[in-house]
Formats: sequence, structure tokens, C-alpha cells
Amino acid sequence: MPTFTSSAVPPQTGRTVVITGANSGIGRAAARTLAAKGARVVLAVRDLTKGRAAAATMAGHVETRQLDLADLASIHAFADGLDGPVDVLINNAGVMVPPFARTADGFELQFGTNHLGHFALTNLLLPRIRDRVVTVSSNGHKVGSIEFDDLNWEHRPYRAMSAYAQSKLANLLFTSELQRRLAEAGSSVISTAAHPGMAATNLLKPAGRQRVRHLLEKAVTRLFAQSDEDGALPTLYAAVADVPGNSYAGPSGFMEGRGAPTLVGRSLKAQDTDVARRLWEISEQLTAVSFPRRSVQVGTDR
Repeated sequence: MPTFTSSAVPPQTGRTVVITGANSGIGRAAARTLAAKGARVVLAVRDLTKGRAAAATMAGHVETRQLDLADLASIHAFADGLDGPVDVLINNAGVMVPPFARTADGFELQFGTNHLGHFALTNLLLPRIRDRVVTVSSNGHKVGSIEFDDLNWEHRPYRAMSAYAQSKLANLLFTSELQRRLAEAGSSVISTAAHPGMAATNLLKPAGRQRVRHLLEKAVTRLFAQSDEDGALPTLYAAVADVPGNSYAGPSGFMEGRGAPTLVGRSLKAQDTDVARRLWEISEQLTAVSFPRRSVQVGTDR
């Protein structure tokens, strides 16, 4: 099988792609490729100034719309204001190991942004989605666990990396449960996931770190990380390749750190269907957004 590169992305003319967090990193790289292939690309970003600056570097039909995944009101406003069908939704935005903070709705920032924000956005847009949902996870999911007794770190001492790993595990559990619900509803829309390996993006530059540790991380990044463009390839693969629902794309190289994209495995915890269903139900309660069972796209050719 030929190696998948950005040149392998087929023409996207007539298709609409929404990408969260597309003003930088792998989101921007994926957006640039899809726009160059003819898609109408919507950059869903928290900072409109940065989003417009990113859009100005791209050829093709690119729009910038405000979306703060840490605020359910912003998510509803974005979904209400978006016109027309959406062929592909790429849930790319995320925060990684920040100092402890809460979203506008009181959720721990990483769980609230990386999982609950995308959970709400996906379900609100789902009646208009015609092809697939791609959710970006991380190798960090392998050390994660879903702590149902304290999802939002209200009782435990906060550990930023553990919170990040929980949110990335939640991304994969969301992917699998979304696929199950889509199939049950008879929809041809699929749910896929991807991870970039070790990509040299802004996520690797968290605030609040000690100087020595930060410099060490920068050195490791320079040695081993992929570029934004290469880190975006698993996302593009999950978005346009002929892959099954609930598939997971990542780099094919050593420890999935870098290399051409391929389908990869996931932890046993990420395959737990009971946990996936429970997490979905709790996410519906927390966000007051539910799976639109009666209005998902059914029988649409992909």
C-alpha cells in the first residue's frame, strides 16, 4: 500500500470541513491541506484574530468563526450560527497540562475542553454531518483512567498529566460510543479518531513550568517530534481515507511517535464498552446535550 501523504488527499470540492483549534499546529496544517484541495474549511477558533491570521496563509475557501470549547454557551452559538451541511467535523482543539483551571461551566479545564466541549459540539452538529467525525486523541490515553467519582477534580489533589490522560481516554471512548450509536440509528456517518504521535505543536509548550524542565522538553521535542505537517497526516488519513468506523489512525513508526499514518491499536481501557456508555450518559447530563437519534443522517453515500 502506498504511503499516505498530503498529496494523497482526494479533491474536496463541494465539501465542508469544520476544524476546531485550527489557528495553529496540526489543526492549521490539516486545514491548509483540505482548503488547497477545494474544501470549504471553517476554522473554529477561540481567538478570532489568530484564526484570521491563520486563514490568511491558506489558499481556497476558508472561513473563521469563534468557538470557545470551554464555554457551552459559545458552543451553542457556534452550532446555531453555522450554515449548511458539514461533511467532516474534526475535533482537534485541546489543552495539555495547564495549571488547574475550570471552564465557564465549572468543569476541570482539560476534561471540559478536550472531551465535554467536543461532545456537545458533535451532538449539536450531528444532524448536519454527512460523512464523518474525527476526534484527535493522544498516546497519553494509555495511562489514563475515567474517575467517575471525581471527573472534574473536585476532591483529589490536581495532577495535570493525569487529567490530560483522562481527557484523551475520554476522546477514544467517545469515538467508539458515537460509532455504536450511529450504527444503531442506521446512519452511514462514521466516527473515527487519530493521534499525531509526537508533534511539535503549541501543546508541547504549556504555561507554568519550571525553566529547566521547559528547556529539556524543548530539546526532546526538537530531536524526536514530527512537524505540524507530518503530525496532521493521521488526522487527514482518518478524515478522508477509506477506513471503518471506530478506527484509530496514528504514525506507523517506533512507538507511534512519528512516521506515515496507519491504523493503530488502543489501550484495553479505551475498548471498554460499558465505560464508554456510562461516560456518554454522564456527558449528556453534564452538558445537557444528547445524541440526536431521530435526525442523524441516514443512508448518505460517503
